[in-house]
Amino acid sequence: MLDRGSPRPAGRNRPGLLAAFALLMAALAFVPATTHASPRRLFQISVTPAIGKEPLTGRLVIVLSRKAEPEPRLSIHYRRGEQIVGQDVSGARVGTVVTLGDQAPGFPRLNLRGVPPGDYFVQAVVIRYGLMRRSDGHAIWAPSHHDRIPFTELAGNLYSDVRKVHLDPARGYTVKLALDHVIPPYEPPTDTEWLKNVRIKSEILTRFWGTPTYLYATILLPQGWAAHPNAHYPLVLAMNHGSPPYGFNPDPSDTDRNRLGEGANIESGHEFYQAWTSKDFPRLIVAAPEQSSPYFMEAYSVDSANNGPYGQAITQELIPYIERRFRATGAPYARIVQGASTGGWESLAMQVKYPDLFGGAWVFNPDPISFHHYQLVDIYKDTNAFEARVSPWLTQERPFMRDTEGQTLVTLRDLSRFEIVTGSKDRSGSQLAIWEATYGPVGPDGYPVPLWDPQTGVINRQVADYMRANGYDLTDYVRSNWGELGPKLDGKLHFISGEMDNYFLNLGVYEFQTMLAEVAPPGFKAQFDYGRPKKGHNWHRVPFAEMLREIAAHVRAHAPPSADTSQWTY
Repeated sequence: MLDRGSPRPAGRNRPGLLAAFALLMAALAFVPATTHASPRRLFQISVTPAIGKEPLTGRLVIVLSRKAEPEPRLSIHYRRGEQIVGQDVSGARVGTVVTLGDQAPGFPRLNLRGVPPGDYFVQAVVIRYGLMRRSDGHAIWAPSHHDRIPFTELAGNLYSDVRKVHLDPARGYTVKLALDHVIPPYEPPTDTEWLKNVRIKSEILTRFWGTPTYLYATILLPQGWAAHPNAHYPLVLAMNHGSPPYGFNPDPSDTDRNRLGEGANIESGHEFYQAWTSKDFPRLIVAAPEQSSPYFMEAYSVDSANNGPYGQAITQELIPYIERRFRATGAPYARIVQGASTGGWESLAMQVKYPDLFGGAWVFNPDPISFHHYQLVDIYKDTNAFEARVSPWLTQERPFMRDTEGQTLVTLRDLSRFEIVTGSKDRSGSQLAIWEATYGPVGPDGYPVPLWDPQTGVINRQVADYMRANGYDLTDYVRSNWGELGPKLDGKLHFISGEMDNYFLNLGVYEFQTMLAEVAPPGFKAQFDYGRPKKGHNWHRVPFAEMLREIAAHVRAHAPPSADTSQWTY
């Protein structure tokens, strides 16, 4: 045997080996190029001077659309959106080229390999992050969010032009885009006779976040407010993450009767304006707060380890400011909270966390108020969020969203995947992320600890136990504190939820009702209305104007004898 380290003997000829080598080379000449290496599918994104002086840190998302309009970056959505892929960008400077390929997670196709061949309109957008040094000692990178708009459309984000390209994953491709556009600053709304805009610096939140943090609100004033400077009015907090409140619109061309969804039983913004300004309408002040978290466009109105002390900021800073400036009554019986969906959860949370501060809550289709029904997941008993084990041999995918006939539209696995693509560390600005940021603990890295593994769906029982122990399961919280809370909630709770809520949120309301039946004494008053069959998310029992008449009647009925209620009907 010849040692590999020994020199070949001089003059020795090996015709057999040479012939074999020649045959091998001849064969390789006819092998397709794709066998040398897999085709590469790449997007190369160049960072231009548009980023300004600071290096670029954030989440890069590439959108692939079959149509040019609307711009692909405006079609990022877990249900109606286009194909997206994403990855983090950290400290990129002008001239940097960020490459994104098959390793980047995608939705709904898992990555670029799964994108069918064809013509696409492609665009890049970066959700820009800023460094925040919190008072709890953690420093995190996250969006600075002050608007009720998707994170992908925030001011300061960068985006590219739209390019039409032909993509063939089997052959490979390299697509080059440049981040040469910046979303301009948000243009604040102007005050009108009826609508006033509030912006206050929250000292409480500023201390927590280590950077100036603001609270906002849109105020809807009653008819005659300016002409009656000595009058004081009940205050309704409309937690509907929408501005202006209830779509208030003096423009008669507003004919969108189903602004919150078909069959929602609400009036158009102009019809609401007509009712609000009518002679016999009760005089109320409506305030629509805006309190954005770096994890979502709402901070859920409670104190939270990840979001910060928003409950304190709203109750100690924002509400007192509004009541002083706009002459609200300032008494608990005349302070009502109302909201739908996220706002529904906020309304119930504020009423039960601050029972002496509010005189009633109108709670519409709230986000999960029992974590035995975290939609269809029991986070205390189930081991996997994505799969329901219906027998020892059979599992089924759990839906996140359905239509009112029961057809699954989006699964929990789908939404978790979407959030992985649009933002790591719960920075997607989407629904599961803000629930974890609001209800869950802070991890060692300063970001929220996931309730379940976003790849596998395996539930972290320690996180579930933290959520319950810290009072975010509102059904458990009321049950556990019934001795103190019960007398303070009698007659104050009004629940409205479609019995086919698209997100299964009616299930938590059913459980809350069952809990009250078990702990409340005979005669305890609470309203529950689930509507007619096939009523979905954001169904309203009566239009907004009629709801406010009900609220005004409730306030009047609970006013003390010393209250001058005549100024509410001048």
